[in-house]
Amino acid sequence: MSSRPRILFIQTQAENAGAQEISRLLGEGLDPKGYDIHHLFFYRKSSSFEAPPNTVFCVEDRPRSAMAFAKFLFRLIRQIAAIKPDVVLTFQHYGNLFGAPAARLAGVRHVIANQVSAPKTMNDKIRAIDKLWGRIGMYDVITVNSADTAGDYAGYPDRYEKRMLHVPHGFRDKSSNLGRSAARQQFGLPQDVILLGSVARLNPLKRLDVAIRALTHNECWHLALGGQGPDELRLRSIAEGLGVADRLHFTGEMGPDKVGDFLAALDLFVFPSEAETFGLAAVEAAQAGLPIVANDLPVLREVLQTELGPCALFANSDEPDSFFEPIRELLSNQGRATAMAESARELKKLYSLDAMINAYDQLIMDQGKPIQTRAEEAAA
Repeated sequence: MSSRPRILFIQTQAENAGAQEISRLLGEGLDPKGYDIHHLFFYRKSSSFEAPPNTVFCVEDRPRSAMAFAKFLFRLIRQIAAIKPDVVLTFQHYGNLFGAPAARLAGVRHVIANQVSAPKTMNDKIRAIDKLWGRIGMYDVITVNSADTAGDYAGYPDRYEKRMLHVPHGFRDKSSNLGRSAARQQFGLPQDVILLGSVARLNPLKRLDVAIRALTHNECWHLALGGQGPDELRLRSIAEGLGVADRLHFTGEMGPDKVGDFLAALDLFVFPSEAETFGLAAVEAAQAGLPIVANDLPVLREVLQTELGPCALFANSDEPDSFFEPIRELLSNQGRATAMAESARELKKLYSLDAMINAYDQLIMDQGKPIQTRAEEAAA
């Protein structure tokens, strides 16, 4: 490896979402350690995405024909070869599936795959190819960000599991200096209301329809949704049908530096997502001091818990009405909300940004060691 190792992060679409935030934070954290950081995205999903330094885009739009896909793969290999990375880190299932073999064909010796896509987002064919890539060594290391996600890979071939390492996500504190009134003014949100909210890609898997349905239980509640995605029209239609459209507010996509200000505008954070590997948005909101009501996923119970107790109340997104009581409880029981906020302040220690960066620093420096040696060192 060169004296200033060149690291390439490969992602699918460029947008302001959790996986992109993690690679951005890793790049920013590894740069001062002497790495030459580069980013490659298959295509740009969002016009508001602010690309980190040394970023390239493979194609303008998502390939939708066989010819366009072939051109994309050819260009991907050429771009990786031109960058000449020492180590490639791939993210999300398509980033892993296409980025890893493209990196190998471009002559890259070391590939670290990051499993940051929930299993529900992957079909059987994707899982089969991913399993094959891990078994034959297309990936040198496979990171997972939670114990629950690691459990999803139980029963995979030994040669796959031996490559797996648990590296919890770290995050940057999203607390804001803005008061609630100023924060609401910044996003054009109503002042004298109880404001629920969520930050998520507007995708059916995020189950934001559940948050909208919660508004039917109390006419004083409003809901603010921060994000963009293909589900916006359907969500607006649901709100119209329920008669709550006047209390639903879309603020659009926002950069990472604005998320804290948006959270400062809220009274409570709702996270009804159907599938997560970590739940970064909920962890950030909890650490910022917001009461949280989340879908009862094992991974969310794992990450929204510290030694001081739970940081959230849980409901069942398959039963939307189940969200009403925990929302009402946290809005009316200040003592309980305060206890959870005190627990949530410990999340910054539990999911330290420095610890994540240092773990990847060590992973990169360990490339070239036998798999068994890496596994033994990680266990120690």
